[in-house]
Amino acid sequence: EIYAIDLKGNARTSGERRRREGGNVFSDQIRVGVAIYFLVRKEGEKGCRIWYNAVEDYVPAEDKKAYLHDNQFADLKFQPIHPDKTHNWLNLAESDWDELIPIASKEAKTRKGAEEQRAIFKLFSLGVVTNRDEWVYSEAENELQEKVRYLIGFYNAEVIRRFVSTEGKDLSDGMNNAIKWTRAVKKDLITGKKYEFEAAKIIDCLYRPFAKRKLYFDHGLNEMQYRMPAIFPAGKGKNLIICMNIGDRGFSVLGSKYPVDLHFTGDSQCLPLYAYGETGERMDNISDLVLRLFRERFPDLGSRITKDRIFHYIYAVLHNPVYRHKYAVNLKREFPRIPFYDDFEKWAEWGRQLMDLHLNYEQVEPYKLTREDKDPQSTRKAIVPRLIARKETGEIEIDTLTTLRGVPPEAWDYRLVTYTALEWVLERYKERKPKDPTIREKFNTYRFADYKEHVIDLLRRVCTVSVETTKIVHEMPK
Repeated sequence: EIYAIDLKGNARTSGERRRREGGNVFSDQIRVGVAIYFLVRKEGEKGCRIWYNAVEDYVPAEDKKAYLHDNQFADLKFQPIHPDKTHNWLNLAESDWDELIPIASKEAKTRKGAEEQRAIFKLFSLGVVTNRDEWVYSEAENELQEKVRYLIGFYNAEVIRRFVSTEGKDLSDGMNNAIKWTRAVKKDLITGKKYEFEAAKIIDCLYRPFAKRKLYFDHGLNEMQYRMPAIFPAGKGKNLIICMNIGDRGFSVLGSKYPVDLHFTGDSQCLPLYAYGETGERMDNISDLVLRLFRERFPDLGSRITKDRIFHYIYAVLHNPVYRHKYAVNLKREFPRIPFYDDFEKWAEWGRQLMDLHLNYEQVEPYKLTREDKDPQSTRKAIVPRLIARKETGEIEIDTLTTLRGVPPEAWDYRLVTYTALEWVLERYKERKPKDPTIREKFNTYRFADYKEHVIDLLRRVCTVSVETTKIVHEMPK
C-alpha cells in the first residue's frame, strides 16, 4: 500500500495557481512541492492500493507543519486513488478525450505501413537546440558571420594543436574555454574533424514569438536539430508548422514559416504541413486516412475538404478557449487530440485567418498607437531603454524619451504561455549582459537604440495581430 500526504507548496508556478499551493514546509530552501509517502510492503499480496491525503489550498507553511504535528497517522482521512489506463493517479480527466483523433504520437512516427496512420501528422519535431545561443544567433547577419568565423577558427586551431602539432597524440592539458564547448563539438574534436564556414547556412529562425533572428543552421554547431532538416531542408525549404507548448507552464500554439528554437514558447513540438525526403522530394504530412475520415464526417463538402483546410481547421481548434478549458488536464500531459466540430468550413476559415495573421505579422497593418516623444534637450541624462508594458493604462514605455499610448485592452488578452504577444517582443529586445565571457568581451555589440524604430514598428504590427486574434477567438462558439 502507498499512503501519500500532499503538502503542496510548488513555487514553480505563478498567479492564482501559485497562491493555491500555499507555503512550502521547507520555506525558501526548495521550490518544488513536498509530499510524504508511507510505503507498506505486505508479504504475499499482489497489486497495490494507493491512498491520498492533501492539505487545503492557500495554507501557509507553519500551518502545514502544525497539521503534521497535531494529527496521528490513523486519524488522517485518506481517499482511495485508482490510476487511469495511462497510469495518471491525480487530476484525472473526465471527458471524451480517448475518442478524439490523435494529432501525433511517437508510435505513429516510428511505425511503417498500415500502422503509420494512427495520427493526423506522422512527422513532428522539437525545435532546434544550439546549446550556444549567444554564438550562433544574432540580430544581424554580419554580426553572426563574425562570431561564427571566430568560433570555427578557434576550434580548428584547437584541432591542429591537438592532432597535427603532436603527430596524432592528444595533449594532456584541458581545452581552452574561450569558446562554448558542448558534447557534440567535443566529439568532433576527439576525431580531429575540422569545420568550414558556409554563409549559406545562415537562415531566418523564430527564436521567440514574433522575434525573428539569424541562425547559423549547422549540424556541428547546433547540438540537436532533431527532424528540422526534414521539415526545412537546409533550413530554408518552404513549409508551414504548428508549434505547440505542452506541460505545466500552459498550452500554447503558434504557426511559423521558419524553423523555431526549442524554447520558442517552452519545449516546442512542431507539426509540419509537409515533410521532405532525403533527395528533397516534398510529401504530405497529413495522412490520406485522415483526409478520408474528414470527408466521411462531412459528406456534403466532398473535395472541398483538403489537407490544407484540415491543417487550418486544426489550427483553429487548438485556439478554441472551450477546447483548451475542457481538455486542460490532458494538454498538460500529451499531444492534443482533435474533435469533429460542426461547420468544418467555418473552423477552417478561422484557422486560415489566424495562420495568415501569425505567419505574416511583419506585413499586417500597424495599429495606430499614439507615439509621444519628449524633447531630448529637456534632459541631460543618457537615454535609457525601458521596454515596459503598462496594461492598466494601455501604455508601452520604450525608453526614457518615447512612450506608445492607446494599446486596447483586448491586445493584452492574446497570451502565449508566460507573456502576452506584445510582452514577448519587449522581452526579446532588452539589452542584456552576455553570459559567455568571450561574447561579452569581443562581440557585445547589441544596443537597443540601433533597433528602436524597428521595435516600435513591430509593436504596432503585433498589436494588430493581438487584437485581430482576440476578435477571431471571441467569434468561436462558447
